[in-house]
Amino acid sequence: MCNLYRMTSNADAIRQLFGPHVGGVTVADTNLPAFDAIYPDYDAPVIIGDGEAAKLGMMRWGWPPFGEVKRPITNVRNLQSPMWRNALANPQRRCLVPVTAFCEYGAQPDRVTKRKPQHWFALRSGEPFAFAGIWRPTDAGARFAFLTCEPNRMVGAIHPKAMPVMLTGESLGTWLNAAWQQAQDLVRPFDDALMCELQPDPTTGAPVPQPGLFG
Repeated sequence: MCNLYRMTSNADAIRQLFGPHVGGVTVADTNLPAFDAIYPDYDAPVIIGDGEAAKLGMMRWGWPPFGEVKRPITNVRNLQSPMWRNALANPQRRCLVPVTAFCEYGAQPDRVTKRKPQHWFALRSGEPFAFAGIWRPTDAGARFAFLTCEPNRMVGAIHPKAMPVMLTGESLGTWLNAAWQQAQDLVRPFDDALMCELQPDPTTGAPVPQPGLFG
């Protein structure tokens, strides 16, 4: 389960990389700050369809709880659940969650700090990508969650249960605009060869690229 990610690219970078695939991106605010750590229940940048062009704005991470669920839902795995069926089938309720890196925690705590180590993953290119998300309006403002799937080898070596559904290029527009019969094919592990693992810089603590586990 991914419960921590970063988005440190600016609005112009998102426009340039995402815009050609989604019919252009308009920005609700003049610009975006760097989000070094986005946790559940934080506000984060999200792109939704908005007529001819997509719109970049802010939403809160965490789908409202329902039934016996007591906490907001951050990751969506069971796509057959009636809870998600309407949102997935409706392109207007799908969204793109811009990301520059995401974190999975190691299984064993560090002997010194007693904390589970953070493992950060990003694209080798260093460019932002997107999680495949869904969203809904609430009385307290819009909320979103993103989909997960079986992990690829790189992420699975750390977190064997799941990884976020990652999108780049033409798949951005497909997720935002296509019928569910086509969009559901994007729910699959991302290509290991296009990813790298990051580790904290010993001086600053910021994630920096490290040699990938699989080449």
